[in-house]
Amino acid sequence: MQRREFLTLLMAGGAIRSRGEAPASPIHFTYRPIDFQLDSCETPERHAPETMAGGVGLFDYNNDGHLDVFFANGADIHSLIKTSPQYSNRLFENDGKGNFRDVTEKAGLTGAGFSNGVAVGDYDNDGHLDLFVGGVHANHLYHNNGDGTFTDVTEKAGLVTQDPEFGPLWSVGGAWLDVNNDGLLDLFVLNYFAWDVKTEPPCYYQPGVHDYCHPKFYKTTPNQLFLNNGDGTFRDVSAEWGLRAHPGKGMGVGVADYDLDGWLDLFVTNDTMSNWLFHNKGGGKFEEVAFEASVALTENGQFISGMGVDFRDIDNDGLPDIAYVALNYQTYPLFRNLGGGQFEDVTVSSGMARLSLPMAGYSPTLADFDNDGWKDLFVTGGHVEGVTRPDMPRDQHNTVFQNLGGFKFRALTAEAGLAAQPPKRHRGSAVGDLNGDGKLDVVTSALSTPAEIWINDSPGESHWLAFKLEGTKSNRDGIGARIKVVAGELTQYNHVVYTTGYASSSAGPVHFGLGPHKTADRVEIRWPSGIVQEFKNVAADRSVRIVEGAGFK
Repeated sequence: MQRREFLTLLMAGGAIRSRGEAPASPIHFTYRPIDFQLDSCETPERHAPETMAGGVGLFDYNNDGHLDVFFANGADIHSLIKTSPQYSNRLFENDGKGNFRDVTEKAGLTGAGFSNGVAVGDYDNDGHLDLFVGGVHANHLYHNNGDGTFTDVTEKAGLVTQDPEFGPLWSVGGAWLDVNNDGLLDLFVLNYFAWDVKTEPPCYYQPGVHDYCHPKFYKTTPNQLFLNNGDGTFRDVSAEWGLRAHPGKGMGVGVADYDLDGWLDLFVTNDTMSNWLFHNKGGGKFEEVAFEASVALTENGQFISGMGVDFRDIDNDGLPDIAYVALNYQTYPLFRNLGGGQFEDVTVSSGMARLSLPMAGYSPTLADFDNDGWKDLFVTGGHVEGVTRPDMPRDQHNTVFQNLGGFKFRALTAEAGLAAQPPKRHRGSAVGDLNGDGKLDVVTSALSTPAEIWINDSPGESHWLAFKLEGTKSNRDGIGARIKVVAGELTQYNHVVYTTGYASSSAGPVHFGLGPHKTADRVEIRWPSGIVQEFKNVAADRSVRIVEGAGFK
């Protein structure tokens, strides 16, 4: 080992955790249809929003213990300039066995303009998960009434999309998090570039054939931070907290306390420009430190099309790492958290560069699909371009990258059953246990084609635990809480955050695979309030509800 590598390991508190000599167990999914087809109103003119829709939300909207599915849909592109029929976002209720029925109209979620992404969170701490839906020049906040219906409270809440300097904003999603640890969820709104259907420049693949314009033809816009006032309203503190000073072309946002100082931070991927890492200093301030932390660009220093992102501990060392995706020939970058506020680009050394080079991805999600105690990476495949080019196929399969430990992966597509459906331009994805069998399933969307449910039927008898947290002093969702699970020689970490991938939310219990262990020797939960709870000898193969300061419920 070279001296530099040795020093790097010391900074991180030890060597990269590996899974030992145990062979990797198979990961396998089986396709199941759902009656939804994403319609983004593609036109021969190739307007920019047409290729961007497709967020997916998994959450239990009626508190029956089963994860339901929300799809953010597009709309008639001309509805942005005149009254026109609108497409509908869709909500599907889960019967507990992974079968779904459309309850959109009953829930009051029809007609929202051109929607893009969804963020799930209980912003008023009433025990019912609410929805933020980001879209083109119009966002919506839907309050969950607790009776199976939602009310649009956007105007009352004070969530504005019109900026005095930048004009109408186009949101591709957002994230709920408690930025000041006051027990109330605040809203970070992720905005893409400035777009106007009336002034959009025409771009051509070849004479007479339009294609989507490169992001360089559009101006940046600022992201927004809305602080929760506790009375159902919010105030925009973007400038005050230091975010407005960094306009970009946001495509993904990851939420984690990367330096373990007790304040949640934000990593933002930007399209064809450097990323942002907003370090939460507490006291009402963020500082942008992406270059200092070595996550602004990949190690070759090039601007890439950063898409969705997930921000979780990959190597079980207790520090949240970063995984995001881009287009073919740009690879899927991985940043390993070294501690001390520093990251290392391990895209090449992990093998991810070689594996992902020919791929174009949108939505990455880190989750343990084989219950071996190591988070794998599921990526929805699909390109941006509307015109098929031989060197960049627009329709691609989804892929799962199995975590082999030591920041090594193997790519599984056909072997994992993901080639059972034709390749598509996939977009959003959300992960959760849809049928209660202790294995994490995936729901994905795709442009102009049916959405996909991928039921995890991986073989093997590995055990698992899932934790549904209920905050009392902290926010009720427990967003920001850090969970440590020790089972035999296996120690792993995760934290509660619902926003993941591209424009999507996975709001199920926090899942841990335990491998061969039937019991977790120790479970430790560190709440945003500072309360620490510890439980010993927790039996596996069940979902456990834990109330802050009170234990199991």
